[in-house]
Amino acid sequence: MPRLMTLIRRLSALTLPLALSGCNLVVMSPSGDIAMQQRDLILVSVALMLLIIVPVICLTLYFAWHYRRSNTTAKYDPEWHHSTRLEVVIWSAPLAIIIALGAVTWVSTHQLDPYRPLDRIDSKRPVTAETKPITIEVVALDWKWLFLYPEQGIATVNEIAAPIDTPIEFKITGSTVMNSFYIPALAGQIYAMPGMQTKLHAVMNKEGVYEGFSANYSGDGFSGMRFKFHGLSNAAFGDWVSRVKSQGSALNRDAYLKLERPSSRVPVTYYATVENGLYDAILNLCVQPGQMCANEMMHIDKMGGAGVDSEENRKRLEYDTRWAAEAGPGATYPATGHGAKQGQEAEGVNAPAAAGDAGHDGHGAAPDQLNTNPKP
Repeated sequence: MPRLMTLIRRLSALTLPLALSGCNLVVMSPSGDIAMQQRDLILVSVALMLLIIVPVICLTLYFAWHYRRSNTTAKYDPEWHHSTRLEVVIWSAPLAIIIALGAVTWVSTHQLDPYRPLDRIDSKRPVTAETKPITIEVVALDWKWLFLYPEQGIATVNEIAAPIDTPIEFKITGSTVMNSFYIPALAGQIYAMPGMQTKLHAVMNKEGVYEGFSANYSGDGFSGMRFKFHGLSNAAFGDWVSRVKSQGSALNRDAYLKLERPSSRVPVTYYATVENGLYDAILNLCVQPGQMCANEMMHIDKMGGAGVDSEENRKRLEYDTRWAAEAGPGATYPATGHGAKQGQEAEGVNAPAAAGDAGHDGHGAAPDQLNTNPKP
């Protein structure tokens, strides 16, 4: 039996390199400058820690071999209990490593802050005043990704493109549960949450097609929340925008509400036009007619509250996609057990306000008390 176990261990050691050869180590071989800096941070941190780990492992093996029972020449001193020089080495070396790691972490935490606009294209090229960034608005849906290009006036589902060597400003939000926007070759992951906006600044330095996905479990269709990021030249990006405009349809509020319904493994979809203010309405949870936008309610709160009108406003702030007229497959169930397709109302959850409460633009009329003065 011992011989068999030894043979198994040796065979496992031989097959390990073959197994690792199929791994896609994109995190350690990225194509964007931010991801490259994050890769370098990982390497520096590992190297600093190995300065302690490797000597400790080597000394452990040496002590086990040198003080083995059969080595009668090894000095045996049961009364030994202290060495000042050894204590200095044991405590000063880890302390120096911790100080170095802390300094590296402090600098990189500020330099690689995802909210911080880029100051360089790569290690040799800084961002100049003439450099014009591109803005991409990201919405995590159940279970697909919506990308809006406000400057180009287009939108896509499950496909994203950007010119290389051009700073990208991502504005990220979600429609229901929390997801995580992640393109390993470009930069680190950033959470997408409903009712709030996160940001990511990054740049792609090499042309190619890269994998993007959600790195946070979000329900039934989570495994299909994948998309392609296309790093293109400026000319190729212009051609891509033209193709989206020629092949796409219109994305208005009605089209978005249909797209928002839960669905899995949605094919790439193009939208040639986008209704003005759609992203802000998504961010503030007021795409549906009759809903009050979250930023409007925050303004009311800032001005001192709405008094007796608060009850009416509360109804217009309820946001629950489970009560859409046509729920898609895989919609989540509330704790009461009433599913998305059931007509009965869940306990403590009211149906959305009627469409007749909306303003003339479908956005929802601003309340009368929106611009009132604070209460004394």
